[in-house]
Amino acid sequence: MNIHEYQAAEILKQYGIPINEGIVCETADAAAEAAGKFGGKVVIKAQVHSGGRGKAGGVKLAESPDDARSAASDILGMDINGHIVNMVLVAPAVDIQREVYLGAVVDRDGRGVTVMASAEGGVEIEEVARESPEKIHTETAHPHLGLRDYQCRRLAFNLGLDPELVGGFAKITRAVHKAFVDYDAGLAEINPLILNGDGEWQAIDSKITIDDNALYRQPGAEELRDLREENEIEVQARASGISFVKLDGNIGCMVNGAGLSMATMDAIKFHGGEPANFLDVGGGASADQVTLALNLVLAEPDVKAVLINIFGGITRCDVVAEGLLEAMGKINVEVPFVIRLIGTNQAEGQKMLSDAGITVVETMDEAAKQVVAAAEGSA
Repeated sequence: MNIHEYQAAEILKQYGIPINEGIVCETADAAAEAAGKFGGKVVIKAQVHSGGRGKAGGVKLAESPDDARSAASDILGMDINGHIVNMVLVAPAVDIQREVYLGAVVDRDGRGVTVMASAEGGVEIEEVARESPEKIHTETAHPHLGLRDYQCRRLAFNLGLDPELVGGFAKITRAVHKAFVDYDAGLAEINPLILNGDGEWQAIDSKITIDDNALYRQPGAEELRDLREENEIEVQARASGISFVKLDGNIGCMVNGAGLSMATMDAIKFHGGEPANFLDVGGGASADQVTLALNLVLAEPDVKAVLINIFGGITRCDVVAEGLLEAMGKINVEVPFVIRLIGTNQAEGQKMLSDAGITVVETMDEAAKQVVAAAEGSA
């Protein structure tokens, strides 16, 4: 789950990390009023769940309240990578003497939480990793002992920091790691972490993502969710207990079971197609859930064909067939379907679909091959 920059900053502040205090505004007049409270130069920053805000024009400096009003007016309503800006953060401009990157991430290869630091602050870490990977320094925290003091100091020295700055940097590094663990994060980063004109460390831009699977342990996290930033279909699916993730392809997928869903997408890719979504309807899906799942798949305008791949273990094939026929009777289906229905009550389910004029294939490979051809024919 993504949260906004200002929310991430407030979390880091709880751990003693100095942040650049700002005011969140939803109108240009409010931004002007906020700028007047700060006095002097301010920065206006779009609050969206997307990177590249600066390059898109979503970050502007303002010399006065009138400038702030004009900048906020330009930014509010802007589309940044498919995200509409509904609010801006107004914060005092700062005197930046030095910038560094600091972040923590789940490291599956290292089987732990890895803390990363780079002297290339203010630059997207993906760009640094691609062009100058040697400039990224890492330390992996011990799974039981956590991030040790010597690891934090070693990161500081690898950045070439002066000895008097090492202690402050190490303290912030430990705090970032603790916030990461406490909030079940997938990513926590400060970019940039700066030395200001007073020689003090300050977090200027923060980002935290929270693991969706850990939300049951984070009772306050749901309050941070901004549904305006999330895909509407994904929101509907989550409310119904269906796992759905929008992708960029044109072949809709409706599958039961996460493993089979991943295998289905692999098969589609193998035959040259592009999945439009990941959808796990669940192991014990009812006819109503099947109907809802199909509606979710067909709600995407880019879908040119649909592959339904069901292994009937807990979910009986005849129940799935009933749900499919019910759904098709309620909605206007304008794209071709390829269906693979295998497992419990397989013959009954296949007969129900066959009687309705729908062809069912036996193997996943054949299903993937046919749906890719169908999508190409409908494009």
